[in-house]
Amino acid sequence: MEIVKNAVVTLNYTVHDPDGNMIDDGKNPLVYLHGGYDAIFPLLEEALHGKTLGEKLVIKLQPEDAFGDYDESLVMIEPADLFPDNIEIGMAFERVGEEGEEDMLFRVTDIADGKVVVDGNHPLAGTALVFDVTVAEVRMATAEEISHGHVHGEGGHHH
Repeated sequence: MEIVKNAVVTLNYTVHDPDGNMIDDGKNPLVYLHGGYDAIFPLLEEALHGKTLGEKLVIKLQPEDAFGDYDESLVMIEPADLFPDNIEIGMAFERVGEEGEEDMLFRVTDIADGKVVVDGNHPLAGTALVFDVTVAEVRMATAEEISHGHVHGEGGHHH
């Protein structure tokens, strides 16, 4: 069966950076609803359209097609007294957006001299990603999956 709109697709995959460093070992297969449901990167979905069971693809996504370019303006230095005493590098804080703004996640990247450096960029911002995928399964979605816009059951959304 071909990958078409409203197909449930199971991919075996790995993701590396352009230097060959492992970013995601794909230990669990990726199961998604195909056809513009924003389940995977649009360029990856485009490349998979029309493929069939067992087909393999290697697709390189530039940063703007993946997690975006690195934005220096999302790095801020804040006084440590704005944060709990137990903060550590790597912790994440959500900033609730103003009316019409999205909530943003900031990671603590440095703590020194009473200051905390927080970064609102995705950890993979600015990184090109190389997806190595194999189509492991293709089936048509159920009416319920289509109306909900995501996969249910094995590998998908559970109630």
